[in-house]
Amino acid sequence: MTIKRTATIAAVTLAGALALAACGSDNGGGSSSASGSSSTSCATGSIKASGSSAQKNAMTAWINAYQTSCSGATIDYQANGSGAGIKDFINKQTAFAGSDSALKDQDKTDADARCATGPAIDIPMVGGAIVAAYNLEGVTKLTLTPKLLAEIYTGKITKWNDPAIAAANSGVTLPDQTIVAFHRSDSSGTTDNFTKYLSAQAASDWTAPHAKDWPASITAGQGAKGSDGVATSVKSTPNSIGYMELSFALSQTLPGAWIDNGGGAVEPTSATAATTISSATVTGTGNDLSLKLDYATTKGYPIVLVTYEITCEKGLDAALVPLTKSFLTYTSGSDAQGKLSSTGYVPITGDLLTKVQAAVAAIA
Repeated sequence: MTIKRTATIAAVTLAGALALAACGSDNGGGSSSASGSSSTSCATGSIKASGSSAQKNAMTAWINAYQTSCSGATIDYQANGSGAGIKDFINKQTAFAGSDSALKDQDKTDADARCATGPAIDIPMVGGAIVAAYNLEGVTKLTLTPKLLAEIYTGKITKWNDPAIAAANSGVTLPDQTIVAFHRSDSSGTTDNFTKYLSAQAASDWTAPHAKDWPASITAGQGAKGSDGVATSVKSTPNSIGYMELSFALSQTLPGAWIDNGGGAVEPTSATAATTISSATVTGTGNDLSLKLDYATTKGYPIVLVTYEITCEKGLDAALVPLTKSFLTYTSGSDAQGKLSSTGYVPITGDLLTKVQAAVAAIA
């Protein structure tokens, strides 16, 4: 399916809609007009944040809307990748980090140490589908399985008309062309989630560990920086494929492969990704809301991610608390969340959204 709308146009629409739900005061002291189950008061000052490029389009729209209504606030978000964002947060360069994977191991220890008087918490804020977007002339629908994805990315399958791909795409004319597979060159939560999926669903064909960095043992393919870099590379390279968050496929009008997890091919859309994300279970404790995703699902689109905003529950620098809490209260409002699907994202809903709002309210 060729995606006809662009995220650029949708982001403008989203930003305009979100502005109606953002803070209503221009002096930093008024209450918000945010609708939904949470309310926001404008805060003044400036904060920096960095990390996930998957949420870049959502964060841009949110920041524009918030700053339009809260004119005394400046929020600078750098989409430099999840790994870099976590490092920036640990090193006290930012008020919060965006990451497509929850904190773990040494990063969790270091982030807790930065917070000092309270733990660092993972707050789910943006959901999305990880799309295997492709550039194949004349191919409007492509079906892939976990095994096929693994074999393409490990270099075992090198031609688009390979018999294994052809068998999954009866009636589709596939070109006798070499596959150019793009992966992320920077440390990325999107890579972590994509390789988690391959590890879970194609273990015999994907033996490399899942991680934020592309495995050094996998030498096939080419690297590109950021979700937007992968999307741009696929758009400009015939016969290519690359994994990215759905919003970036929309921005380049790239079709995304339907994924057959064993129960039939599923189209990558906000709605089908929402089915999978809604079944996630919370594995964190207290206000740490790290999630476990079901990559084996046959009910929804299976390759998904959740972007977390990572900050201190307690112990954030006092000067950073008001604006950080105000902005995250706004982004976790049900109205702001409800507008995400217009740019290809998946909103947080239901009981999980209630927990997200409680976690944000606990920031002090």
